[in-house]
Amino acid sequence: MKPSDNCKVLKIYVSEDSKYKGHNLYHALVIKLKELGMAGVTVTRGLESYGKSRAIHNMKILDLSSSLPIIVEVIDKSEMVEKALPIINEMVKEGLVLTSDVNVIKYGKG
Repeated sequence: MKPSDNCKVLKIYVSEDSKYKGHNLYHALVIKLKELGMAGVTVTRGLESYGKSRAIHNMKILDLSSSLPIIVEVIDKSEMVEKALPIINEMVKEGLVLTSDVNVIKYGKG
């Protein structure tokens, strides 16, 4: 990936407790995206959220289990993101998946 490439950001919003074949969905997504040769993936854990159900999810000190938001973010060439979408669609049963065009200014060292 170079700054001159047409790039997209792929963001996948899921719940921390979402599963895929018995594993954490966010981790399964990272593994699958690596297998697909994506330029890089970042997973971020949110502090608080609500979505379609309008239920607020947050981290309280007394909670034994939580369902916090997880954001899996990928930036790569448009064709790589488009190639990944059918697989992501199959893996993510509940959540939000979006793409947007981005301008990469710098990638890596140098």
